[in-house]
Amino acid sequence: PKLIGIKLTGKLNGWTSAKDIILKVAGILTVKGGTGCIVEYFGEGAKSLSCTGKATICNMGAEIGATCSTFGYDESMERYLRATGRNEVADLANNIKNDLTGDTEVYANPEKYFDQVLEINLSELEPYLNGPFTPDRATPISKMKEEAAKNGWPTKVEVGLIGSCTNSSYEDISRSASIAKQAGEKNIKVKAEFTITPGSEQVHHLIKRDGFIDIFDKIGGKVFANACGPCIGQWAREGAEKGEKNTIVHSFNRNFTKRADGNPNTHAFVASPEMVTALAIAGDLTFNPITDTILNQNNEQVKLAPPSGLELPPKGFEIVENCYQAPLKDGSSIKINVDAKSDRLQLLTPFTEWDGNNYLDLPLLIKAKGKCTTDHISMAGPWLSYRGHLDNISNNMLIGAVNAFNEKTNSVKNQLTGEYNEVPKVA
Repeated sequence: PKLIGIKLTGKLNGWTSAKDIILKVAGILTVKGGTGCIVEYFGEGAKSLSCTGKATICNMGAEIGATCSTFGYDESMERYLRATGRNEVADLANNIKNDLTGDTEVYANPEKYFDQVLEINLSELEPYLNGPFTPDRATPISKMKEEAAKNGWPTKVEVGLIGSCTNSSYEDISRSASIAKQAGEKNIKVKAEFTITPGSEQVHHLIKRDGFIDIFDKIGGKVFANACGPCIGQWAREGAEKGEKNTIVHSFNRNFTKRADGNPNTHAFVASPEMVTALAIAGDLTFNPITDTILNQNNEQVKLAPPSGLELPPKGFEIVENCYQAPLKDGSSIKINVDAKSDRLQLLTPFTEWDGNNYLDLPLLIKAKGKCTTDHISMAGPWLSYRGHLDNISNNMLIGAVNAFNEKTNSVKNQLTGEYNEVPKVA
């Protein structure tokens, strides 16, 4: 793979967060720019980020097509490892830390060693909103009012959503809670629906223990189950079936058409958890918390202060019951009964043993045109109920992809009969 080096200088401040770094990078490289590349972040700005902040950036590397994304090992990673009970791993890493980061010469002269080099000054970075319909359409918050008017985007924010796998670290939630707390203290009525999806049982336990859930409750926030959640359509989005044009903002990485709620007219914008919280409070896509004020219930114009949070929980990470049950040493006597008529579960039967020969001269099924995302290949949402049934889940294969030969979705030519039908049926 090729190497892309991203030099980070300065330091995040105010309303910016690690999420804004990768949102800006996505705007520069687009969803294809990192394809076949390893992306390495380095510089003093990289060292200033928390471990979970670095994880947020690497997590979204898939949205620029990157083979993988890396940061060199540093003190923030050691702090996280020790805080989460991984002292042995931290000790091992410290013993070889020079091997877990780039050489000084590489970082001093990156153009000699990387195929492409970008530089971002974190001190000058502002919050970004990426979307709609693609995670690489990057708009700084200062330009959103202009862009929304030019493109006819709905500016009323219907729902703000944070959490899931991407931005639900203790730091993310604590910073979002600091904004929610201000809304309560300043008597601001939250304009949009606001949801929180903890990324794990441990995160849920910690934010409940440390009072963040109570803070969200006071402004009308809804805490969902620890799951992928609305990111892949796992929620009861009221009114989505009407197909109306609307806007939501979320901290999830992906905002493809119909992904969140099945409505092709839902304009989904990706932002940091802090910005999502602020926009949910304001109910306005063009609200810039850096410069704008909000009218509270006392008819006063009030301003939200920049978020504050904690890198790691002061009371520590607590081990909660993980529900893991070790398998029996000998499970041969265990029989799993699954109803043969079940739509959701299906026991797998062994595939025919491979004879060592590949299939040859296969007829073409489809040539996908334009952006073909994971959602075009295998839709989520209601299809998730069939993930335990191979036959049924296979019926969503490529049904969202545009066929280059007829410009239609879920319509392909059967090369044997000459007739057009749905992709799974032809397959």
